[in-house]
This record gives sequence, structure tokens and C-alpha cells, in this order.
Amino acid sequence: MKILLVYPHYPDTFWSFRHALKFIDRKASFPPLGLLTVAAMLPGEWEKRLVDMNVSPLSDHDLDWADYVFISAMTIQRKSAQEVISRCRQRAVKIVAGGPLFTACHDDFPEVDHLVLGEAELTLPPFLADLRTGGARHLYSDDQLADLTITPIPLWSLIEVRNYAAMNIQYGRGCPFDCEFCDITALFGRIPRSKSLNQLISELESLYVRGWRGAVFFVDDNFIGDKKKLKKEILPAIIEWMEEKERPFYFYTEASIDLADDPQLMELMVRAGFEEVFIGIETPYEESNAESGKVQNRNRDLLSSVKSIQRAGLQVHGGFIVGFDSDPPSIFDKQILFIQESGIVTAMVGLLSAIRGTRLHQRMSREGRLLGEGTGSNTPLDLNFITRMKTDELLGGYQTILNTIYSPKNYYQRVIRLLREYRPLHLGKFHLQPGYVGALFKSMLFLGVVGKERIYFWKLFFWTLIRKPRLFPLAITYAVYGFHFRKVAENIGESGTFDGDGG
Repeated sequence: MKILLVYPHYPDTFWSFRHALKFIDRKASFPPLGLLTVAAMLPGEWEKRLVDMNVSPLSDHDLDWADYVFISAMTIQRKSAQEVISRCRQRAVKIVAGGPLFTACHDDFPEVDHLVLGEAELTLPPFLADLRTGGARHLYSDDQLADLTITPIPLWSLIEVRNYAAMNIQYGRGCPFDCEFCDITALFGRIPRSKSLNQLISELESLYVRGWRGAVFFVDDNFIGDKKKLKKEILPAIIEWMEEKERPFYFYTEASIDLADDPQLMELMVRAGFEEVFIGIETPYEESNAESGKVQNRNRDLLSSVKSIQRAGLQVHGGFIVGFDSDPPSIFDKQILFIQESGIVTAMVGLLSAIRGTRLHQRMSREGRLLGEGTGSNTPLDLNFITRMKTDELLGGYQTILNTIYSPKNYYQRVIRLLREYRPLHLGKFHLQPGYVGALFKSMLFLGVVGKERIYFWKLFFWTLIRKPRLFPLAITYAVYGFHFRKVAENIGESGTFDGDGG
């Protein structure tokens, strides 16, 4: 059997970092971890190829080679996924589809031959068994939650790691919280499940022996869901492994804001090599957190929590949302003020979207407020439900936030504010990544000479060299990020959406 695994194009969003990747000559942020894991579950004697459309185009020759095309996608990749499916149909190639998009919206894809939904550990084996006997069904689903201790190591041999800015691994699934707008609990449940310690170390080892050095993203939606296991077993073992290997990686992940309440956990994470954490802050407005069921963010000083995490040695990246029913007209100024005071450089601000599978989608449907399906991206200026705030006011206020926080003056102020608060341990020696010297010179040219931010770029450049020389590479990284964020924000402002081809 010849299996072609296809990962559709990811549009140009804040998350894509596409404009920043050009500085380091990388083609995509991360490899398609789900498809690589599925590939490892397929029979070893089958031929397998992978086309990540964020790295290289999908050719007709690729499709003609395959007996089956396996496609996985998130909601934001729907347009590209639909185009791949159409091309497969034209060339009479059978399609097997799975992943978050198809699990949530499988009724939208009747032309797919086989829908293998939910967690592949549960639904892929019965599909493969039926395929061997010639009786494969159209749809496979399972409401149970998978045992992650049987999940194999991803088949890294299918990719060229040099095409990516970072590698990614998954330690656990599930989140103890159930925010109204989030579909994680619908997909993976509220009880955190995780791989064994031996599995995790084996996955790190598999990346190490392939020659990877640098960033590794733990893709868990809430890495600290089981704090006790992390502190007692997982993080001490990672610390030992990292020291034994002379700290070849640095890590980042996603977590809830209650990380700030556990100094021991933060200390262990930093010692293990974690440098960054993405946190869903969403809103500084208490009533909107209450509305959305964001219980972990309530009754706390969010700004103080962010500062605590930064001072512990972790850079905080933040997710923010406007468009809640409870949002007052002042929410836009409140968001801007919080983002600026927090020193959260990587502030991902989006419009609330009702994604299928969430409690928010169900509520909007009950209330007769749904206008259509969400795109999976909360930043294009198209709302998929009737908002309490006037649409023009909401969209205008959102655009004001983007224009303000990504203006060179305000953006570079946040970089310096972060560098003042951030307390990294500097445990390992500095690893110079391929392409980073070139990135420095490109930044000096495109940001320091050509760019409209050049005055602020050079202020940051020399301020960091004098005040925080060990953080100079980080300062340049954030300068490059700023270029990407401004390009995306400008695209939103000009067209009301993202540039679909990522140009």
C-alpha cells in the first residue's frame, strides 16, 4: 500500500509566523505532529510519504503515486483541505480524513471516502482491520478517551527537520477547565491524560538522535493539568536528561494562569529548559471571564500573575479576546492598557468566535444568534454570531487594538518592559541555530534601515547590548516577531481578513 499523508496550507495568521520565518530561512513553524504520529501507527511494510503544503506544494505526481491520501486538518485549514479533497476526487484517489476539522464537521465532507474521527489510537486500528478485509466503512468514531501510553513515537523520518523553526511533541491531552468558547474539552475531555515518563524521554531522544537542536514545543493545551505528576516525576527526569545531553533543547508550551500560584512548578519548568509559556488571558474584564466560564482567571490580579511568571524565568505569550456579551465600550482601552503594562510582547488578540463543538456554539444556536460557521481563526473581520455590542463598534475597536499594540513605539516598549522583568536562569551554553546569524543581518537591514520601526529597533539594539547583553538574541527575535505581527495586522486592516496565500 502506498500512503500519501497531506497537511493542508495554514493561512497567514499571527500563529503562522510566516513573515518571521523568512528571516531564518525556515518554511514553517512546526511539522504536522498528528500526521507523523498516525504514520507511525500504519503497517511498517506500507510505503509512506508526507507532503506538508506549508513547506512544499502538493503535485499531481504525488497524488498519482498514492493508493490512499490521509489528510488531517484544523478548522482554520478548511479551505485548503477542501481543495485537496477536490483534487483527490478528480484523480480518483481514495481519501482518509481525520483531525479536529473533520471530527467537528464530518457531515460537511460527504465526498471523503473514510472519516476516521476522534483520537487515532481508538479509531485507526478498526479502520485498518476493515481495510485489510475489504470492508472499510465510511465513518469511524469512538466516544471513549485514548490511553496515551500506547501512542507511538512520531515518524520523524518523513520530514526534513531543517524546514521547521521548531519541533513539537505531545505529553498529554485534556484540560481540567471548560471555557465556553474552547473546544478542547469536547475533543479531549476534562481529565488530563498523559504519556509515561519513558515515552516522553524516548521522544526527546528521538529528536536528539535526528540531530535536532533548539526549540521544542509541547503542544499540550494545558501542560500543567496534572501538576503533581509533573513536579514529582516528569520535570525532574527532563532536568536530568537535559543536563546529561548538555541542554540541546529549550521548551515552550501552553498553560493556565494558575501556574503563577505554584513557585515550585515554575522553578522546575525553568530548570528543565522551559523558556516560554502561552496563557489564555482573554480579558482583564471580570464579568467577561465569568460569562465565558474562565474560572481560573477570576478573582485574581492578572497583571501580578503575569509578572510572577516572568520573574520566575518564563516569557509569557498571551491570548486575548474581545466580543463577549459582557464587554463594555471601554474594553478596547482596557485591553490595550493591560497588554502594554504586562510586557506581553506576543499578544494574540482576536474576536470571539463560536466554533462548532463548543458550549458557546450551542448557546448561540439556542439563542438564534448564529450567522454561520466559524473559520477557526478569530481574527478575520467576519463574525459568525450576532454580538451584543454594535458590529461597527466591535470591529472598529478591535482594529484600534491591533493598530495600537503593534505600532512600533508601543511594541518595542513592551519588549523592553519584558526584558526588565524577565529573569532567565541561563543554565546552558548558548546554541547558535542555523540561519540565526543571517537573521541578525537581515533584521539590521530590513528593520534597522528600510523599516519604519528603525528608530525603535536601534534603541532596543543598543539598550539590550548595554543593559542586558545575554538577552540580545531574544531582543532581535522579538524585533522580527514584531515585523510579522504588523504585516498580519496590516493585512487585516486592508482586506478585513488574512492573505489566503500567505504572500
